[in-house]
Amino acid sequence: MNEALLRSLTPSVLGILVRRGADFAAAEDAAQDALVEAVRVWPADPPRDAKGWLVTVAWRKFLDATRADTARRRREDLVDEEPTTGPAPAVDDTLQLYFLCAHPSLTPSSAVALTLRAVGGLTTRQIAQAYLVPEATMAQRISRAKRTVSGVRFDQPGDVATVLRVLYLVFNEGYSGDVDLAAEAIRLTRQLAAAIDHPEVAGLLALMLLHHARRAARTAPDGSLVPLAEQDRGRWDTKSIAEGVEILQAALARDRLGEFQAQAAIAALHADAPTAEETDWVQIVEWYDELARLTDSPVVRLNRAVAVGEADGPRAGLAALVALDDSLPRHAAVAAYLHERDGDLATAARLYAEAAQKAPNLAERDHLTRQAARLNARRCR
Repeated sequence: MNEALLRSLTPSVLGILVRRGADFAAAEDAAQDALVEAVRVWPADPPRDAKGWLVTVAWRKFLDATRADTARRRREDLVDEEPTTGPAPAVDDTLQLYFLCAHPSLTPSSAVALTLRAVGGLTTRQIAQAYLVPEATMAQRISRAKRTVSGVRFDQPGDVATVLRVLYLVFNEGYSGDVDLAAEAIRLTRQLAAAIDHPEVAGLLALMLLHHARRAARTAPDGSLVPLAEQDRGRWDTKSIAEGVEILQAALARDRLGEFQAQAAIAALHADAPTAEETDWVQIVEWYDELARLTDSPVVRLNRAVAVGEADGPRAGLAALVALDDSLPRHAAVAAYLHERDGDLATAARLYAEAAQKAPNLAERDHLTRQAARLNARRCR
C-alpha cells in the first residue's frame, strides 16, 4: 500500500467534492472514508486510476451520509450527478484548498489549524507542538473550526497571510524530518509566488529554499542530527542558495519588510558564511531584533539569545535568556549550549538531559542525550 500516494491525492479529492457541492467538513469525512476503503481494497485489487477510484468512492460516501441525515435531505438531488468511474481531471486543487480553508468565518489560528489537519496531512499532535499548546486544546480548536465551516459555502477565500502561515508550518514539519512535507510546501509556495506579486510570499519562498539547501548536511549517515556549526558546507545546495538570495534581495528592495523576509535574511547570512567561525553574528542579532519587533514571539527571542551568545559571549546570551519562560520548547537545550560555552559543564550536562526528555522527535532526543553523555564523560576524566 502506497501511503504517500494516498496522501498526495487527498487534496485533489477534497477539491472535487467541494466543487460538486459538499461542504468542507462533509467532504473531509467522505475523503477519509474513501482512504480507509482504499487501505482495505487496494492490496488485493489495485485500481488502474487511483485518483478516479478515490473520487468515485468518496462521492458515494458523501451521498450515503447525506441521505442518512434527515436535516439535509435536499442534498438527495445530487444523486443524479454522481460521477462515473474513469480518469479524473488532472487538476491540482491543493493551493485552492489552502485558501478555502482560510475562510473569513474562522480566526487565523483556527484556519491554520484546520488546513494543517485536513489538507496538510499533519496530526493533531504535530499541530499542537507547532502552536505550543496541549494536544487536547488543539483537538478542540480543530473541532470548533470544523463546526464553524460546516454548511458554509466556500465563495469567500481567506487572505494571503493565513495561507502563508499554513505553508510555513507545513514546511517546518517536513524539514524537521518527522513528515516529509518540505518539498510539497516549496512547490505550493512557488505556485503562489507565480500568481501573487507580494514581498512576503517571495520572502517565504526564499526562506524555504535557503533552509532546504542545507537539508542533505543536517543528518549523518546513521541518521543522527548534525548541528549547523558542524555541517559539511560542501553538501549545501549552492543553486538553491543562490536562488533564495536573489528572491530575497528583490523582496527587500521593495521596503515592505515582513517576518518571512527577516527570517530569510538570517538564513542568508548563515548560507553566506564560508565557515561557522566566519558567521556574521552581529548582523544576525540585528535581524532577530527586527523579527522580534515584527512578531513579539518568545521563540524568536529564544533564538535571539543564541545569536547574542555567539556575538557577545555566552554570559550575554544567558542574560538574554533570563527574561524568557523556561517552559518554552528547546529553552533547556539553548541554556545547556550557553552554559557549556561558558565552561559550566555540570549545569550544561543536566540541562541537555532535561532537554532530551522534552524533545519533540527521536532524532533530537538522541542528539541531546549524546550531548549530555559527552559532557559527563569529560567531567569524569
